Amino acid sequence: MRKRLQIGILGLGVVGTGVVEIVNQERKKIKQKTGVDLLITKALVRPGEDKSALAAAQGFQLVYDSKDITEDPDIDVVVEVMGKIHPAYEFITEALEQGKHVVTANKDLLAQKGTQLVQTAIENHVSLYYEASVAGGIPILRVLANSFVADEITEVLGIINGTTNYMLTQMVEQQMTYEDALAQAQALGFAESNPKNDVDGIDAAYKTVILTRFAYGLDIAIDDFVVKGIRGIDLEDIALAQSLGYEVKLIGLTKKVGEGIFAEVAPALVPKHHPLASIRNEFNGVFVRSRGIGQSMYYGPGAGSLPTATSVVTDLAVIAENQSDNKPAPQFCTYETKKAFANPNDVSYGYFIALALADEQSLWPEIQKLAEAYGIVYRVVADEQGSESRRLVLLTEAINEVQKHQFVTSVNQLEASNVSQIMKVMEE
Repeated sequence: MRKRLQIGILGLGVVGTGVVEIVNQERKKIKQKTGVDLLITKALVRPGEDKSALAAAQGFQLVYDSKDITEDPDIDVVVEVMGKIHPAYEFITEALEQGKHVVTANKDLLAQKGTQLVQTAIENHVSLYYEASVAGGIPILRVLANSFVADEITEVLGIINGTTNYMLTQMVEQQMTYEDALAQAQALGFAESNPKNDVDGIDAAYKTVILTRFAYGLDIAIDDFVVKGIRGIDLEDIALAQSLGYEVKLIGLTKKVGEGIFAEVAPALVPKHHPLASIRNEFNGVFVRSRGIGQSMYYGPGAGSLPTATSVVTDLAVIAENQSDNKPAPQFCTYETKKAFANPNDVSYGYFIALALADEQSLWPEIQKLAEAYGIVYRVVADEQGSESRRLVLLTEAINEVQKHQFVTSVNQLEASNVSQIMKVMEE
């Protein structure tokens, strides 16, 4: 049995540098636990990128061609921390086909190409691990994979995008507008110059795809469910939610309903006593409901060099342990359940619905008739008359997805009225 695991790293940015640092710091401890020594031998960098001091200090070689790592027969594991879909997908595929285990932190790639990569790993008898792809330093994927073997998960709720949670926190605590909160998040490095993936919910949706796979063994895609970010949320909505006893959070949701799964990413009203309501700033939290355990909560940093790198190195330690125990390259997760979605008639929540109406007294009675026609029970929690418009906010009792869609569509079809905001009210 080999007592050494030789590692090649694709990408030496902040996370890649963090991986190098943590391997160096924890190498002795990992060897004591697994009997296997972790050794970084090569790292891929871009031409002109100067990482020579780090390479010299840590004793590894810099390369500029991915094949110097993926086709090196002495390298056992390839760590991909480059980000983006391409060329990461091609590099990882090459590594797997060359019989190398792979560890990646690339959520976008796993959400879109995970099925193909897992199949390639299986065909080549190697492992593919990606704990760092969801919630950074929180070991949520390993928990879902291992700690619920004797339990049935019924729902997973996650605050899994640190940028939007930071922005919403600032909007509550500092009374910042959406625009000011975004500018501050960008200044602090939490948001990119183009924040679309964060503020439009795409980043959280990729992570929800992965959480669904681990919770239910079901392979869904981002196009299979509703994805809505925090654009359009204003201080008025947040202040009203606060007065009603709720925090506004961007929630990634995946829930078992009957024989199917309901998934969604959207802003939601979370009761202030719910564990997720206390998650502030850039931190992440994942709340799990299951038949046996009941409720459990996992909290920690959702991003950052060292938290993410720590999750990567934990995956390396697991591969080392597998090698030490002569395990035949187990997979992190396989998608074995046939895709099945919940009947929308069976998915029910209360809703916060804000209506913008032109200054016509006839509109509100028409909306009341629509609500009655669709069986929607509600109370009016805000009624504000402006100079040119009227703003009404309804808090409904539980309605199903069909009722919600019919009501919102009908209101938006009325002349001079629209639903300006709609948010789920999460369960207690």
